[in-house]
Amino acid sequence: MTISFSNATGARERHLRRKHLNPLFADGTSINPESVREARSQDRADAETFEQEFPKLVEEAVALPPLADSDVILSLKERLDKAYEQACGLSGDQSRPKQAIRRLLAVIMQAVRKGAAGDPQAQRELEQEELAREAHFALLEYPLIADLLNPLSPIGPRELAPTLLSETEISLQAALQLFDDAQLQLLYRDARELLERSSKQIAAAPHAAARLKTIERVLESRAAANLH
Repeated sequence: MTISFSNATGARERHLRRKHLNPLFADGTSINPESVREARSQDRADAETFEQEFPKLVEEAVALPPLADSDVILSLKERLDKAYEQACGLSGDQSRPKQAIRRLLAVIMQAVRKGAAGDPQAQRELEQEELAREAHFALLEYPLIADLLNPLSPIGPRELAPTLLSETEISLQAALQLFDDAQLQLLYRDARELLERSSKQIAAAPHAAARLKTIERVLESRAAANLH
């Protein structure tokens, strides 16, 4: 059965493509054209909803008064950050709204920096905030990151291990930054048990063993860092 996936997939279709004929997933062979069409339709609906709602957020940001209350500014920044996160996971070309969000955040941060003039501590905190935002936005360029952070993520808890074991090395290393030490320990346990259950899975997906080693190395590195 031939299945055709979109070039610019959304979260649901992307996860089906991730699972399709993948021996690490229990239902990897059950993906069919109808399930792909349904996922694509739902992804398209998500993108259309975002397209309808996003101009309202832009309008609110543009109309922000110069002396707006700090709580209002903080709320707007958080919503713009979330909108960027959401856009990264949608189907289609989302480059324009992402660029618009970056421009709006730059204007808002410029105004905030003016308000913090003469306060070195506040200036340092703003610099750290912008560095953290840029690092977060860089992570979101990996579709897996956007999918994992999606409040309605198609990646369920039981599919987390096979998902990460199926990723490229660079995507996996980016994703592991999202997990704290306890979560990473559980992930490593689940991934190891998944590969131990069937040697056929390792043979059919040899890269999975390498990804498990990567998770193990990150755990060891963190443990060593915690000793100092």
